[in-house]
This record gives sequence, structure tokens and C-alpha cells, in this order.
Amino acid sequence: MEKQILDYSLVPAGLLLMVGYHIWLLFRILKFPNKTVIGLNSLCRTYWVRAMMEDASKNGVLAVQTLRNSIMASTVLASASIMLSSAIAVLMSGRYGDRPFGVVFGDKTALTISIKSFAILFCFLLSFLMNVQSIRYFSLASILISVPINKMPHPHNLTAEYVGSVLNSGSYFWSLGLRVFYFSFPLFLWIFGPIPMFLSSLVLLLMLYSVDVGFKSGRPFRAAGPEEVYPRNGDGGV
Repeated sequence: MEKQILDYSLVPAGLLLMVGYHIWLLFRILKFPNKTVIGLNSLCRTYWVRAMMEDASKNGVLAVQTLRNSIMASTVLASASIMLSSAIAVLMSGRYGDRPFGVVFGDKTALTISIKSFAILFCFLLSFLMNVQSIRYFSLASILISVPINKMPHPHNLTAEYVGSVLNSGSYFWSLGLRVFYFSFPLFLWIFGPIPMFLSSLVLLLMLYSVDVGFKSGRPFRAAGPEEVYPRNGDGGV
């Protein structure tokens, strides 16, 4: 019973820490986007799209090649997610699905092992769906960004702001898929007990904070105006 208490206390604590951190991060992105890497990257992508669409005939190839790199990144992550989810499903349906793996300090019942496997499987499937959506938006953006606006009968219907929002939507889905992929690591270590799961959650939060809040020389990043910077790539946020 004492070992089961660790699962009932440390595992919810680790999950609450990760969920609470992302709620705080979402608040920062909505209220202070220039103080987060995700918000700053979103602004830079908008400027980049505007620069690419100023001369679609000249910059079209560069824009499509850059977006193709983002599509390849999403494809690799989606492929890895679906392969790992298939492996987890095989383990759940096999003879090892109700047995503990290695040295486990915590609840070793068949129900708990099934919950652990299902949680990992859910993360991988959700990551796969998020990356599929990001591929959809990146593919659409690669078409829209190379459209010759000057030759359109109604060019006002296609603006750089709209194309930028499509590109940002793809990047957001890619970031969500990557976050869910990160989320699966503490759940995977939960197989070996609640203590590794909780410690990995703390390490993951420290790592994510270091890449989510950018600082340079002790000061937060400042979003430059469109006359100061035109980013030359469309990399997604972390």
C-alpha cells in the first residue's frame, strides 16, 4: 500500500506541474507574446511571409523550399509517433502487456500497467494527429505564398496576413505535436515507477522553460519592426 501511495501522489503532482506550466505559457503567449520564443517566432513568420509575397516570382522557389523543410520535419515526427504507437499497441496486446518492466517501485497491478501503456499510446496518437494537421497547413501555405497576386482578378482576397496566419497555424500544430511527444517521456518512465516519472517531469519543465522564454544579455527579446528585420526562414516554434 505504501508503494501505491507514491503513484497516487507523485504521478498527479508531475502531471499537474506540466499542465500548469503550459497554462502559464499560454497566458504569456496571449498577453506578452514578445517575451516568449513562440510569440516572437510567430511575429517573424508574418514578416517573412510579407517579404516573400512582395515578389512571388523571385522568392517563390525560396519560400516553397523553406516550407518543404517544415513539411519534412512534421512528416518525420508523425512517422515516429505512429511507429511508436504501433509498438506500444503490440506490447499491450502481447503477453507482456500485463507484466511490469524491469525494476518497478510502485503499483504493479495489471490495471496500473494498462493505464500506463494507454497513456503513452494516447500521447503518440495525439502527436501523430497534430503533425498531420501541421502538414496540411504547411502544404496550403506553400501554395498560397507563391500565388502571383498582381495577376489575380481580386487580389485583396489574398493578403500576407492571411497567408501568415495559415503558416502560423501549421507551426502551432507542429509545436503541439512536439509538446505531446515530450509529454510521453515522463509517462514512459512511469513504467519504471512514479519517482522516475516525477523527476523527469521536473527536468522536462526546466528544459522547456529554457527554450520557451528567450533572454539575451539578461533582457527579454524585443520584436523588431518590419523595417528592421525580415526573417529568411519559416522554422516552427518549439
